[in-house]
Order: sequence, then C-alpha cells, then structure tokens
Amino acid sequence: MKANVWFGKRDLRVIDVPDPAIINPHDCIVRVTSTAICGSDLHLYSGYVPTMMRGDIMGHEFMGEVVEIGPEVKSLQVGDRVIVPFPIACGQCLTCQDGFTSLCENTNPNAAAAEKLWGHATAGIFGYSHLTGGYAGGQAEYVRVPFADFGPVKVPRHLSDDRVLLLTDIFPTGFMAAEMCGIRPDDTIAVWGAGPVGLLAMASARLLGAARIIAIDRFPERLAKAEKECGAETLNYELHSVLDSLREMTGGRGPDACIDAVGMEAHGCGIVGLYDTAKQRLKLQQDRPTALREAMLACKNGGVVSVVGVYGGFIDKVPFGSVMNRSLTIRTGQTHVHRYAPRLLQFIEEGRIDPSFVISHHARLADAPTCFSTFMNKEDQAIKFVLNP
Repeated sequence: MKANVWFGKRDLRVIDVPDPAIINPHDCIVRVTSTAICGSDLHLYSGYVPTMMRGDIMGHEFMGEVVEIGPEVKSLQVGDRVIVPFPIACGQCLTCQDGFTSLCENTNPNAAAAEKLWGHATAGIFGYSHLTGGYAGGQAEYVRVPFADFGPVKVPRHLSDDRVLLLTDIFPTGFMAAEMCGIRPDDTIAVWGAGPVGLLAMASARLLGAARIIAIDRFPERLAKAEKECGAETLNYELHSVLDSLREMTGGRGPDACIDAVGMEAHGCGIVGLYDTAKQRLKLQQDRPTALREAMLACKNGGVVSVVGVYGGFIDKVPFGSVMNRSLTIRTGQTHVHRYAPRLLQFIEEGRIDPSFVISHHARLADAPTCFSTFMNKEDQAIKFVLNP
C-alpha cells in the first residue's frame, strides 16, 4: 500500500509499505477513505517531537471502511463505516473507565520512555512518534486499529466524510477546550490561534453559550473565518498589543477564560519572539510558550486557562506567580475523543454544527509532502488539508 512516511526533519515521502495485518484478535483493518493533516503533525514534520524514526507512517486523523476484523471483535462488521479516535484506548483500565481515554494505561508499549520525560505515560497515539507507542498512522491506504470494539465509532452513510472526519481529533479537541472553560451565559472567551482547533473551539464556545468570543491570530483569512463562521471579534497580534487590547475590550477585567489553541510553535513578535526562537534552536527549551504566557497574563482574576495546543516538554519564563496569586485554574490535556465523539456526531446529525467549515484544501495522498510544506508555511490561505487515498 501507499503511505506518507517520515524520513527526517521536513523530509516526507509517499512510498510503498507493507499492508497492515491483524496481529491481535481484537484488531480490525480500516481502508482509509479520508485522512487529514493536523497542526500537531507539523511538530513532527519540523523535528520538535523526539523519538520519530525513519520509516514511521504519519497521521492520526483518519476514517474509512472496515475491511477485516479479528476473531474476538464483536461490535464491528466488515463494511462498517467508521471514524477512528486518535488516542488508542482499551476501554477497561481505570483511566478509560473514568473517561480519560487519552491516558489509557494499556496501549503505550513505550511507556517507560514517556515516563522519563513526563513522569507518567499517556495512551498510544496513531502516527505520533515512539513516545506514544510507535503505531503506524492514518496517512495511508490501510490502518491496523487495535481494541476495535472500543475505538472506532460507526457513522451513517448519509453524512459526507468531510462532515465527520474531524470527529477523530480536532472537533472534540476544540469542544473539550471550550467545555474546560466552564462557560456561563455572560462569559467572554479569548482564543489564541484561529487555525482549525482554534476555530472549532470558538464554534464550540458559541454552542455552549458564550456571549463574546475574541479570536487572536495574525493571518487575515483566518481572522475573517473566525468572524464569519464563529461570530468572533478579532485581534491581530502583529498590529495590536494583545494584553492592552483585551483589557480595553473587557473593561479592564480580562476574558473570563482563555484558550491556548497554538502550543509549542507559537509565533512571537519583537524581543520575546526572538528570545523563544533562539532558545528553542539552541535546545535550551523545547517549546515556544508565547501564547500560553499571554493567556495566563490576560485571563481575569479567578478565571480559567484552557490549554489544548500541544506541548512536548520544557518551557521557559512561564508566569506561574501570576497563576497562583490570581487564583487561575489551568485545565489541559490530550483530547479524550471517545468521551466526546458520540455527542458531537449527534450535533452534526441535528444540524447544530458542520465542522467541515475549517477545511480549506483537498488533495491526493500522493501529494502529502507538498501539502505539509504549504500548510507549514501558511501558503495559499491553508487552514486544513484533507487527503484522499
């Protein structure tokens, strides 16, 4: 089969690789009909996530048709159309039973390596380095899916791939970001990043009843989409001071909750931006926390900072004194997709939201390396790429 394979920093190639096979009686094989490039894939592409190995298959957002099932699989049949959550979860361990499926205790065979970096391991993740299990990803023609009775979610035939594909990651991620804010009817929610996750966090905040949404980004096409699709007020951080502007827009109080939908490769302006970039390139810090710092400083006293932008390791100059002294609550995590996907699928079926508004480009799987470059460099007004094998 064909797959998009990592050969090194910014070196991806679509090549022939062996077809996946059932290796556990609880596995299934999915023929991929649509797969997407996630913003967090760019961290792998740029070499910021450790333990990537030459030959790893990329991608964790994919859906398709079940073409083979293991002898112990009970809930699926060949021919079922499914979306596949990006965290691999067993459904039986304590964290899965508590709904924290991105923290599954049984699906990361490389838990020891993750524990050295993070203290405890997370779940396995499709196509996201050997730190999260080394599983083959979904930017391929076929994928082996472990724990098939718990992971894949059946989707109806009448909904297009575009409408349901984003249930695999970024729609639940945006919704979890908004839900963690504890939104009340009069709340103002500020969102750093008007990329796919940020836009879906804004749309989700609107669904959950936020009165005002403020989108912070620097790309006009993204800010325009935030305004049109999410009813957001917009703030271009290259033209205005974010902290001063947010104070003015909120009567000096600050937003009730702030969402960091950017993560480890945040772009900064001026001396702070140069400082973070230099420290990262010199390997004195792993991530650039520009958006996180601003979110912490901007949030109102007693407010919530919700972090769904991916961070990999250690960061510098985080104003934790502000967090402690001003009684801020920090909520964060890789998304527990299994918890949210059924509910959000119902929202789509009821016509309450169509998350496909974030998709800007469709391409062939064969064009994946070019699409990664375009997405990374924010060319051609790229927001979200969907690849069709």
